[in-house]
Amino acid sequence: MKMAILKLIRFQNLLIIAATQYMMRLLIVKPILAINGFEPQLDPLHFFLLVFSSMSITAAGYVINDYFDLKTDLLNRPDTVIVARKISRRWAMILHIVLNSAGVLTGIYLSWHVGMPGFGIAYLLAAGLLWFYSTTYKRQFLVGNLIVSIFTAVVPFVVVIFEVPLLNRAYGEIMIARHMNFNSIIAWIGGFSFFAFLSTLIREIIKDVEDFEGDAAYGRNTLPIVLGLRATKVLVICLILFLDFSLGYVYVRYLSTKPGGETDLLTLLWFTLMLGLPFLYLVFRLIAARDKKDYHFCSNFTKLIMLAGILYSVIFYLIIHPYIP
Repeated sequence: MKMAILKLIRFQNLLIIAATQYMMRLLIVKPILAINGFEPQLDPLHFFLLVFSSMSITAAGYVINDYFDLKTDLLNRPDTVIVARKISRRWAMILHIVLNSAGVLTGIYLSWHVGMPGFGIAYLLAAGLLWFYSTTYKRQFLVGNLIVSIFTAVVPFVVVIFEVPLLNRAYGEIMIARHMNFNSIIAWIGGFSFFAFLSTLIREIIKDVEDFEGDAAYGRNTLPIVLGLRATKVLVICLILFLDFSLGYVYVRYLSTKPGGETDLLTLLWFTLMLGLPFLYLVFRLIAARDKKDYHFCSNFTKLIMLAGILYSVIFYLIIHPYIP
């Protein structure tokens, strides 16, 4: 029963969410602040609650998605079905309600804690969106893909959303006197969010191609069903090449030199070997893909590239650490 619950809530994905948010805080936000003599203002307990809230709402989304996707999952991936086999539909719904309530209430409390109670509305909207995504939006043309991609992009960015109000409160006068702001933090985390959005969109569309038969049988209007497999593959390849080009542009425009003026070869190597070339290989595999097994490989390979993108935060820390006073 316990293993079934862990599989249902995609526990490994929840760990990735937690790791992502902690890396954004410890490897991006904290060192950038330290260069200016500042430090994060959201204390460790409340940051843990922030991560807990993100994990709970995401887990609730996985549960309700499997609850409503039972019929199509029996066609697309019967070996992975848990709801109604290992966990009853009733207990799945109870688990969804408990996780959603924990995540939303924690988010509302955190919004009050940082002095931005309006943020609490976003948590209510997130829970509602994930419900309607499972019941309606994922069956509509592109809407479901965009919702999942936006949620993934919010995972790193929420770290900044809850940190900046406290930073402004603690260091506002100093920042005004120095004519400074926290835009560099927002830009860095925004870059990770942009990468997460596009790479997730790519993976979600590939998964729709993989699930083409089951989705078609139940009348879903996913991208490959509406546009056709060939046009969908062309679109995905264009998105991959655009993201690959964006990485090259960001490196040349912003990351080619370290804060001390030296050439940043470490970033160049990471972008080339861990992101750029793997994306080109993904294009090759998509062009050659013919069956469900091929698309499943492309989906999993995209996930590995996404992990490599998150792990660039470690490279950033290694580069910037020598310049921290």
